[in-house]
Parts: sequence; structure tokens; C-alpha cells
Amino acid sequence: MRVNAVHASREPSRAALVIEALQGAGVSVTAVQRAKEVHSLLAHRGCDLLLVGQKLADEDGVEFVRSLRLKGPAKQLPIVALVEHAEQAPAGASPVKHAYALFGRGTPAAAAAATAAAPAKDRASLRLAFFQAGADECLSLSWDAAECLARIKAVLRRTQASAPEEIVKMGEIELNLTSYTLHVSGKRVPLTSKELDLLYVFLSSANRVLSRPYLIERVWGYNYFGSPRTVDVHVRRLREKLGAAARHITTIPCVGYKLVPPGGELRR
Repeated sequence: MRVNAVHASREPSRAALVIEALQGAGVSVTAVQRAKEVHSLLAHRGCDLLLVGQKLADEDGVEFVRSLRLKGPAKQLPIVALVEHAEQAPAGASPVKHAYALFGRGTPAAAAAATAAAPAKDRASLRLAFFQAGADECLSLSWDAAECLARIKAVLRRTQASAPEEIVKMGEIELNLTSYTLHVSGKRVPLTSKELDLLYVFLSSANRVLSRPYLIERVWGYNYFGSPRTVDVHVRRLREKLGAAARHITTIPCVGYKLVPPGGELRR
């Protein structure tokens, strides 16, 4: 199954190694900095995994997780918190040397001060706060990226093991969101990940005119700065693969596209 993740943090670059490991494992990651961006993504697109940093640009990470767990579909969403320090120094390492390596600046004396300023009790309390707020896991960015990846995979196994298949049907088109596969008139049709994402947006927005900028945001994410004409290229390829079913995707001149169901509402 393809996994779509959202990483929400004021400073997304701090989790670069973990994000790179996830992408290497086939996970699609969209990076945002504000809580309101996460709410928009969850409302319009959804995701399979949410990674939350200590601080977002507009909200504290712990409070954000707590608010998500209190309402809406995020009640069941797998959430992994990413904190910026280890709960304890690696085995055999001096606490001062470990802090010096972790903070990456100043002198050993400054590192000793940093260690004193962030006692083990406070570090443990932050992780506990995330768990109490509703996070499924809390990882340290100072841990090995491979271990973080393994722990995230374990969270996904626990939360998705009993999840029923989610299938969107329209006419002869059947998109399985669990296995991320497409069948047209009962025949398997191979699509790229972006083509599948694009088709899902069309199916979930039937009878709505979708502009190119909107499709860019939904499929490629907030951080995409390429040409909107990328949408045209992918729509053309999607139509070629859909065959006769491509008739449902209509071009709206100077605006974008619209999916028109065959004489009825979208069934889900």
C-alpha cells in the first residue's frame, strides 16, 4: 500500500534525515509549517500518517496533537511526534560530549550548560506530554534514521492492520485506495503515483471545476514551484491509460478540468 504522509513543523529541515528515509521506503511526504495547512490537507485530501514537530509556525506541537484527537477524522489518524533531542545519551557517551555533538555549536563548556538546561526529566516529560496528547509514537531526531523508520513502520502496521479496504467507484472506474490500484471495466490499469493521486482528486470532486493551481496543490503539494502545465501533461497521460473512460474528464478552457459522472452521483 502507498503511504501519504504530512510533516508539520516550524523547521522542517531538522527532520531531513527521517524524511529522506521515509521517501526511500516509498512514502510520499508533504511538508507544511502551520496547523491551518494541516487542517486544509486533512479536509481536502487526507493522509495516512502525520509527523508533528515540537513547534509549528502557529501552534505548539503537543497542543496541536491534542486538538486533532478531539475532533474529526484525525481521531484515528496515526500520529508520530518528532522531538529535537534524545531522551538519553548513547551508551558509553559522556552527557557533555553528547550534548556538544547534538547541538553542534559552541564549546564543550557551552554543551555542558545546554545539558544542564535540558535535564533528563524535562526531556522525558516532553515525550510523555506527546503520548498523553494522543501521539502513537514519539521519536528523537538525534536517533538513528533507520530506527526511526522502523518505529514508524511499526505504528503503521498497528494502525492499518484491521483497516477495511477503501474503494471509490464511478462507472467502469474502480480506484482502490488501500492497495492504490486502478481497475477499468475489471481490467487492471497501471498508473504512476501522481496519476493515481490526480485520479483520486477527480473522483472525490465530481462535477466540480478544478483549476490547475488547485490540482497542483492537491497532487504536488504546497512546496511545488513548477509550471501549472505539468497538470496538462499528467491529465493527457491519465486519459490515454483510461481509454474510453477518459470521456468523463472534461477540459474547461482557460481554467482546468472537470470530472462528469455517467448520469449519477459518485458512489463510495
